[in-house]
Amino acid sequence: MSLEEGIKALQRQEYTEAIALLETYCQQSANVQSPFYIQGKMALARAYRGNNYKEQAIKIAQELTKHKDRETRSWAKSFLLILDAEERQNSVVSSHPIAQISSKAGRTTSYGVKLAMQGIGGNLALASSITIFLLFGMVMMLCLALLLILNDSVNPVTGLGISVLVTLVFNAVVFFVSPWIMDLTQNWLYKTRWVTLSEIKRYSPEAVSVIQNVCREKGLNTPRLGIIDDENPTAFTYGSLPNQARLVVSQGLFTYLADDEVATVYAHELGHIVHWDFAIMTIAATLVQITYLIYIFARQICRKNDNKIGDVVNMAALGAYIFYFIGTYLTLYLSRTREYFADHFAAEVTGNPNGLSRALVKIAYGILEQQNANQPITLLEGTRALGIYDLKAAVGVGTAYRITSDARRIGRVFLWDLYNPWGWWTEINSTHPLTGKRVRALSTYAEQMDLPTEFNMADVVKEGKNLDRSKLYGNFVFDIFLFNAQLIGIVLGLLSTLILLQSESNHVLAWLSLPLIGFGFGTLIKVAVMYPNLNKATVTDIFTLMSDPYASPLRGRPVKIKGQIIGRGDAGYQFGSDLMVQDATGLIFTRYSSRLGGLGNFLFGWTKVQKLIGEDVRMVGWFRRSVTPWIDWISITHRGTTIKSHHRFWEIVMGIIAIIIGGLLLFSVPQA
Repeated sequence: MSLEEGIKALQRQEYTEAIALLETYCQQSANVQSPFYIQGKMALARAYRGNNYKEQAIKIAQELTKHKDRETRSWAKSFLLILDAEERQNSVVSSHPIAQISSKAGRTTSYGVKLAMQGIGGNLALASSITIFLLFGMVMMLCLALLLILNDSVNPVTGLGISVLVTLVFNAVVFFVSPWIMDLTQNWLYKTRWVTLSEIKRYSPEAVSVIQNVCREKGLNTPRLGIIDDENPTAFTYGSLPNQARLVVSQGLFTYLADDEVATVYAHELGHIVHWDFAIMTIAATLVQITYLIYIFARQICRKNDNKIGDVVNMAALGAYIFYFIGTYLTLYLSRTREYFADHFAAEVTGNPNGLSRALVKIAYGILEQQNANQPITLLEGTRALGIYDLKAAVGVGTAYRITSDARRIGRVFLWDLYNPWGWWTEINSTHPLTGKRVRALSTYAEQMDLPTEFNMADVVKEGKNLDRSKLYGNFVFDIFLFNAQLIGIVLGLLSTLILLQSESNHVLAWLSLPLIGFGFGTLIKVAVMYPNLNKATVTDIFTLMSDPYASPLRGRPVKIKGQIIGRGDAGYQFGSDLMVQDATGLIFTRYSSRLGGLGNFLFGWTKVQKLIGEDVRMVGWFRRSVTPWIDWISITHRGTTIKSHHRFWEIVMGIIAIIIGGLLLFSVPQA
């Protein structure tokens, strides 16, 4: 019997067949230390788990915890933690109010219902129109400005016209050819299999019904359907025109999601096709490219002209860069808006907003589980802007789902998304809305259908309203000042120079000394707040950290945690120095910093990280929260040995050197 056949059966979720094939393979394998035998045992454990034969799965995992290979032991320990988390989750589900409804809780049989979006995600048509209109306006304004400035010079104008024309033609060609380029790229990188509806039906009959119904009602051709054999769950759509669209999902989507949840994901992707937003995004990105092209062109003109024309063109270059900056954020806003509308479309055509809420949370869990198994995330990185879920947001939500299905506990992780000002700030730079906001919108749609909601966001909102707003926003304002501490120090130094020294000397050293001193003190103050005294560190767990609505990416919270190092922060980079640490409640990224800078990080990743994988450790450091939570660790203790990290080292050195140099320059100022 072939190991490959057994794994393929597992991927098809045909667990009974997979168990028969893999049991036969493992029994007939002569070398139990062979990596193929170990792969077969791991696959068999997963098949047992899929068929709900938990005792057999646990027995295999316990055997593998004694294997001589460190990575195998690490996988087995992680797998046991997952099985334990599922058992605890099932015990909670059995008593959870939602479980009393049905196996498909919180959905309606009325499809195509119209749902209000007031106050949710803005207006897609308006956002698209404004984005395209403003970007076209910016491009035209910049072109006209440069034409007027350079009307006496033929070559620059001709060069600009040719550049803009070439850009437009190039992007038009890319617009229509890109689907085939993406096809080739995916075949090369991800080995995409193009499949028929009948194959999709084996995995999710309801998804096929959704595809057929939407395409029939909207007058669309069935998209070209693809599956990527990767257990990281994701889905994405691309193409130039709706009738030439490609809709691709990973195998992991079928592994982690139920039939109705898979159907909502397909409906979400079909929403992008129906709304034409993937085409609009292409146009918007093209116009942003042109504004940057004009900026580069104007800068080149400035270098060749030191006269008044050069000065005026320099102003035009500045305007072009400002427009490029604005255009980038307009495009990001449009990207987030289209995700809200695709979610809304899915809720309407399936009548199952709760299914999509579950799907988003389970996708986060699946991403986390794959990182837990130390699997590369190349697919998720390469399709991040296209995918249904931003992988960076997976840690908090995935951690919550791993240990509980209690809506209130999961909802506590959403508090940061909904109420912390840093959530809004970080979302500005994201292609996707924060998960908490998407789940709240989907819960609103469920309420409009008179359905019980999968996640009781009403309680989350109620708890959010009781948060200390002065603490939330006061900390945020303080963090903004902290973020700019060095710049504030420089400005104060310049003002001090202006007040104290100008009357005595206009020497250049006078204008360098105090700003340098200000920069140095600003750096030291920033370090003191970012890395507070570790004597205040409290013993905690990862889930508790994820649930802190007041957490900041700048102000570190001193913490102590006990857990196991399960892999590198970047599973695909064999020299990575960042680590993933797991305890009984979740998983978190941790960052290392060497006194030797980047070289030291590389050496640590090369020589020490592999030996740490699978080790139980006590970690001390500073917890921070952005879209992705993390810990900057200062020490790791295992087997009586302590390893140090030095996050504060270079910043303290830089601050002290700046103060010393500034002081020396101050004493060197000639007396008037």
